[in-house]
Amino acid sequence: MELEKSFDPKLIENRWYANWEATGYFKANTASDRSAYCIMLPPPNVTGTLHMGHAFQHTLMDALIRYHRMLGDNTLWQAGTDHAGIATQIVVERQLDQQKLNRREMGREAFLQRVWQWKEESGSTITRQMRRLGTSCDWTRERFTMDAELSRAVTEVFVRLYQDGLIYRGKRLVNWDPVLQTAVSDLEVVPTEENGSLWHIRYPLESTDGTSGTADAALIVATTRPETMLGDVAVAVHPDDARYQHLIGRHVRLPLCERTIPIIADTYVDLEFGTGCVKITPAHDFNDYQVGQRHHLVPINILTLDGKINDLAPVEYQGMDRFDARKKIIADLQAQGFLVETKPHKLMAPRGDRTNTIIEPMLTDQWYVAMEGLAKRGLDVVAKGEVRFTPENWTHVYNQWLENIQDWCISRQLWWGHRIPAWYDEEGNVFVAHSLEEAQQLSGKQDLRQDDDVLDTWFSSALWPFSTLGWPDETTELKTFLPTSVLITGFDIIFFWVARMVMMSLHFTGKVPFKEVYITGLIRDAEGQKMSKSKGNVLDPLDLIDGIALSDLLAKRTTGLMKPKDADAIAQTTRKHFPDGIPAFGTDALRFTFASLASHGRDIKFDMQRCEGYRNFCNKLWNATRYVLMNCEGKDTGTDESLPLVYSDVDRWIISRLQQAEQAVEQAFASYRFDLVAREIYELVWDEYCDWYVELAKVQLQATDESVQRATRRTLVRVLEAMLRLAHPIIPFITEELWQKVAPLAGRQGSSIMCQPYPQADRQRIDEQAMQSIILLKDMVNACRTLRSEMNLSPAVKVPLLAIGNQQILNQFSRYLMALAKLAEIDCLSDALPDVDAPVSIVGEFRLMLKVEVDVNAERERLKKEIARIEVEVVKASSKLGNPGFVERAPAHVVTQEQERLATFDAKLQKLKEQLNRLG
Repeated sequence: MELEKSFDPKLIENRWYANWEATGYFKANTASDRSAYCIMLPPPNVTGTLHMGHAFQHTLMDALIRYHRMLGDNTLWQAGTDHAGIATQIVVERQLDQQKLNRREMGREAFLQRVWQWKEESGSTITRQMRRLGTSCDWTRERFTMDAELSRAVTEVFVRLYQDGLIYRGKRLVNWDPVLQTAVSDLEVVPTEENGSLWHIRYPLESTDGTSGTADAALIVATTRPETMLGDVAVAVHPDDARYQHLIGRHVRLPLCERTIPIIADTYVDLEFGTGCVKITPAHDFNDYQVGQRHHLVPINILTLDGKINDLAPVEYQGMDRFDARKKIIADLQAQGFLVETKPHKLMAPRGDRTNTIIEPMLTDQWYVAMEGLAKRGLDVVAKGEVRFTPENWTHVYNQWLENIQDWCISRQLWWGHRIPAWYDEEGNVFVAHSLEEAQQLSGKQDLRQDDDVLDTWFSSALWPFSTLGWPDETTELKTFLPTSVLITGFDIIFFWVARMVMMSLHFTGKVPFKEVYITGLIRDAEGQKMSKSKGNVLDPLDLIDGIALSDLLAKRTTGLMKPKDADAIAQTTRKHFPDGIPAFGTDALRFTFASLASHGRDIKFDMQRCEGYRNFCNKLWNATRYVLMNCEGKDTGTDESLPLVYSDVDRWIISRLQQAEQAVEQAFASYRFDLVAREIYELVWDEYCDWYVELAKVQLQATDESVQRATRRTLVRVLEAMLRLAHPIIPFITEELWQKVAPLAGRQGSSIMCQPYPQADRQRIDEQAMQSIILLKDMVNACRTLRSEMNLSPAVKVPLLAIGNQQILNQFSRYLMALAKLAEIDCLSDALPDVDAPVSIVGEFRLMLKVEVDVNAERERLKKEIARIEVEVVKASSKLGNPGFVERAPAHVVTQEQERLATFDAKLQKLKEQLNRLG
């Protein structure tokens, strides 16, 4: 079938992906004796849709999997999704709200049936979207964290950890979401800078005889959360603070409450901050809890689980919402003379990422994993190099967390998730078991109640590397693929996921879960801003692949749930960045963009213009292939080794460049420098093959010697075929489509490029003499083109070249120079160039001049006009850069761009003036 005239991603992407998946190319082989290479997909939430972070990381993972598959490794990319306890429960509860239903009225079993129903109907959106990106996971092995086999592994781990004394139940302070009424992890708490207040409150000093002292005898305490004072149990001062040393051990009367609390000394207090007095509320502050533990203070919890004041507080506040109580407490403090002053204060409010409510530190009964021993092993394997981080600096972050680790709260007050395998009898005795029947045997009782809580989602995620491979059974997959090869993930979950996988895998399998961890940067917009819906700068990868009209983009971004002013702001931002909507770039262009940005930096600026550039790259590759096919199909491409082949320096040069690129790509993949992989492929394909070799080959195909033509066609198709294999891991769709047409001409057999060997560099094929020769040829062509530009010659005009230098080389280069530099002839002179007013270019030992009859007066006038125009541009750019307001306020890249423009204008101005001077 003939290759289409232009590249249309839509025509090939769905067709090829369906073919790959149906043919089974993505499947791993447990019976293979080849080297195993395995990547675990960080399981996305089953509720999720593909976002830019996913698309970026999945591109890198797929590139590695395709690369190693072509290297001949037995590859497994283990796919799956996470049940996402809180996120999924919220989605289903919102659906129930719309139907005027309540989960508590429905009951647990009926609610869970609804969640499973939703999961079956809508839970595969993200995996369908992943296919659009070309991800070559082994979908036949797709897992879900609530699958029966994975749930069995979760139960087994819980029971064993409990039996090992590493899981226990205790009352501690946790992050509590009063809306969801569950504990949440630190990752689900978003510190948000907000404008608040700092209230200064008098705590009257009690005299030594048990009565209140004088009106002035008081400690001044500052707080941003006055409602928590109802749970105060002490006021702390620094032991070295001379202002208060004499008061340590005395008591103050707690305002609004009929009780006194002690003054204690603790180094936690910053004696330089505020008044140096700190209220201690162990039940509602993590730092205060630690102080309370040190001083054996009994915490007083004054909040209900839904954020109301409970019956341990004074009666006038009981039952009030915490923020309504705050207002009344402030009013009462003022009325009773306890409020000294109120100051505006910037604070970091802990908000829940799902509910946006203020998260409360809450003293509750929870299940915990004791982490100290597990953490030590986790530190040891990294210290020994059994697990390596790239970039290496993330090792410090990992170590720092494990060295200061706290016990892990693993229980959540939800219904959706792995229910804790613990049962209670009527006396409250607990029995941890694999099943109710086993718990009944352990207890000797029939009437048992299972714990209502479920496990933290991160608990089952921590088992992902071995539970997906069949643990606790001794499976072939477990023996073959564990430890896995590399984990690709973001720095934000090093603590929550990476470290826990290391600890759990070591404890239960004796192996590390992966040998390497590649930490990616965070995708930001072109200005370096974090992508967020409120800023209107979020991009949908599928919109970049398929394109989207401005009207559809606005409708998508400004939903009816938004406030009108927010919708207007987002619409304005959208119009600014995408005045005509987003063009369809196709999957390959998006993947190439992601790869090109994947340096080892912390932040990655995503500029849509780069997508356009890589879409142009795909077009360039497509058009070059069309040219090769038109000139090689049905012709002798050197597949018959018995026929003579005469290779030129040009042929040997591109073959050498291919070897260099193959070597550079191998090194870049080994060091996870996907940006260098992309750059090497781009430069080889665009700069060397398309811009130079194809043009030089056109000259050779005009040769009368059939052996020269045959060698040229052989080089054209074989280098192109190798480049397609080289680029396949990054741009799979276009390379597959083109390879199917090119491979037969290069003498290659196979049903898919995926199954072909990855190109390996052969250093013996690097011809240094040919490379130096073509570098010189390129320099001479560029010099001639520059001369044409300086003399303002039309591309259609062919002119003679006067040249001095090695005549043998000039003769060798002549046909290439004449074709690429649009020359009428080349006149090799033995003495000097004519003494005329014409520019001369020096390339090594060569002197080059175009022989053009110039109207001196007309040329002088043209140069003067051009100089005047450039001088105006210089003044404009200098004025901008001389303006402090512009330099200080404009984004850094805009300032740099303006500086580069000025430098370009200055250089051009100097050249123009030199030309004018030569004309006299």
